Amino acid sequence: MASFDTHNRIHPIRTAEILCVGTELLLGDIVNTNAAFLSKRLASLGIAVYHQTVVGDHPERLRVALSDAFEGHGRPAADLVILSGGLGPTYDDLTKETVAAYFGRDLYLHEESLTAIRDFFNRTGRVMTPNNEKQAMMPEGCVVFPNHYGTAPALAVSDATRTAVMLPGPPAELIPLFEELVVPFLRHYTEGILVSRNIHIMGLGESTVESLLHDLMVSSENPTVAPYCKSGEVRLRVTARAQSEAEAAALCDGLVERIHEHRDIAPYIYGVDCENIETALVRLLTRRGLTLATAESCTGGMIGQRITAVSGASAVYYGGFVTYQNEIKIKALGVDPATIAAYTEVSAETAAEMAKGARERMGTDIGLSTTGYAGPTGGTEENPVGTVYVGIATKEGVTTHRLYFPRKSREYVREAAASRVMMEAVRAVLGLV
Repeated sequence: MASFDTHNRIHPIRTAEILCVGTELLLGDIVNTNAAFLSKRLASLGIAVYHQTVVGDHPERLRVALSDAFEGHGRPAADLVILSGGLGPTYDDLTKETVAAYFGRDLYLHEESLTAIRDFFNRTGRVMTPNNEKQAMMPEGCVVFPNHYGTAPALAVSDATRTAVMLPGPPAELIPLFEELVVPFLRHYTEGILVSRNIHIMGLGESTVESLLHDLMVSSENPTVAPYCKSGEVRLRVTARAQSEAEAAALCDGLVERIHEHRDIAPYIYGVDCENIETALVRLLTRRGLTLATAESCTGGMIGQRITAVSGASAVYYGGFVTYQNEIKIKALGVDPATIAAYTEVSAETAAEMAKGARERMGTDIGLSTTGYAGPTGGTEENPVGTVYVGIATKEGVTTHRLYFPRKSREYVREAAASRVMMEAVRAVLGLV
């Protein structure tokens, strides 16, 4: 890694903008996952990201975007701009050239990078064309981050008030380069560490959560707490800033504990820093030494699929039944035909017998069931499209819940119902039902 020019000592970095380069991103040919990754990692470094920009492979538009980011032009100016893409060997890869011109730097041939590029082609048994030498041209005074995952090195250019970090576009190169080389580089110039804890809530809407915790959200400054809504659940992000990760984590944990003590919120929390509800359920079942079986109608095996996607699920999940037809509900699960005749297949009574049947036939501690109208057709006046009944059977008995998702797509109803029945399973294990 090259060192910075002594006359361009790097400045404190507090704010950043992410600038992703590539016409293919604007056309939608490639999903821009780099921006999400970089935003999350910069936040963990205590660097606030105020803007994300995507620009095509056009040097003048890129220059304007760079100028807007660094100079503000009516918005907060960034100390740091991280660019991804446009470092390749072709004629339209102009990120490095545009940034160098913006900083008033000439390009020179970086011999170490050229050697590394030649070695890469030799190792992979490919022929190196002359245009690949372009990737070894570097702005004067830059820091070069060697790329062991591809051909284009990453680099950083800085002056007294601004820093630009340029990364290759492919995530398989960008992510390890950022983690291994750019993060240590940036840590020297940040002020404090940010740590976040994510509290996952299901069964309450965002507005309800905000209302219940309004005073706490307004009064908390370090750490802060803010709600975020995602499909079928609410995430509370608790974030603290401190000089060390341990100190920031301790600040977060104290506020997380206070939220757990809120009697109107606690019953709906399924985990902290947990990837999803199925992961939380598998972890909880594993810790308690309990087992689970499922019986699904409208969700069509979705619960089983999501649970088995979690590593370690085989220790707690015995299997499931997909019983779309009433005849199969009766034969496979032992649902009483009289129950279906009296209450229909979409009812609390049928859901209860399905859950009980799954538990008994699989010999598990818990049985879960779903039956409903996912749409767009079907439904009755009493149970319109979007109605789902879920059942939870344990040794204590069977509990059912009626869910209703009005004016939602078929896929949303199925996903949300699968999530909610797993949440009810978590509550059952915790003794909350």
